Amino acid sequence: MTDGLAAQIFDHIRGSGLAVGTHITAQELAERFSVSRFPVGQALQLLAAKGVLIHERNRGYFVSDVKTPSAEALGLARRDDISEVYFRIAEDHLHGRLPDPASEAYLKETYTVTKAQLNTVLSRIAQEGWAERRPGYGWSFSPMLTTPESLEQTYRVRLALEPAALLEPTYRLDSETAARCREAELRLLNGAIETDSADALHERGVRFHEAIIGASGNPFFLEAVRRINRVRRLLSYRSMIDRKRYRQQCEEHLQILELLECRKNEDASQALRRHLEHTIENLQEIRPILAR
Repeated sequence: MTDGLAAQIFDHIRGSGLAVGTHITAQELAERFSVSRFPVGQALQLLAAKGVLIHERNRGYFVSDVKTPSAEALGLARRDDISEVYFRIAEDHLHGRLPDPASEAYLKETYTVTKAQLNTVLSRIAQEGWAERRPGYGWSFSPMLTTPESLEQTYRVRLALEPAALLEPTYRLDSETAARCREAELRLLNGAIETDSADALHERGVRFHEAIIGASGNPFFLEAVRRINRVRRLLSYRSMIDRKRYRQQCEEHLQILELLECRKNEDASQALRRHLEHTIENLQEIRPILAR
């Protein structure tokens, strides 16, 4: 698991355009990748050993100036058995193939995993909000996000929240955050749309929206959006089978950034509203993928 998680963290560092010297925290990465802090700590140690990060005693990990082009060049295997099991459970849940409740013994046997591996997967699923432990027996999986309609509902909530966040009187998008967001979008436009994993594509979208909403100065907007982003992963991953729409999304993200940097927040709010409306329209086109 360590190699796969280290590769994901490397992609996050490169995809976000994090500057040399940026402090990397285990807690933030654990929340981003829905794992515990222990495997994150192991992955950070591996990245430090490979020169991607610098470890300073009693201070933590910081981005180095190493120019390694890819995780593969570092010798990091992208195969991640934990993620594979996660996606198998997700698919079975979407198809209604899981019993309710499902015992841990059943899950271990069905997915051929150790107790430790199963705990890691279930911890991630619980953090994303689509499963919870039953008192005394097994796990129940939420039916809340198993249909195209439920995914569209999450976008409608975001449509109500996100444009409003850009109009907060305390709004301030700093230049470093804007630069990281722009670099990530340009990287995708330069070819990464076709080559990035579903995990990486999802994280790129999450990072962009959370970055611009986080600049509102109102933590309640950001917390609401983060909660929605966690629970919508289940169907979002499947929607990424069709990648044609991502070029338009990147271009719209760049337009929103430009307006925010010019402090044209009213225009940026309207552009964000149109962007989310386009996404909802696109969901109708890929409904057969989401519903299969």
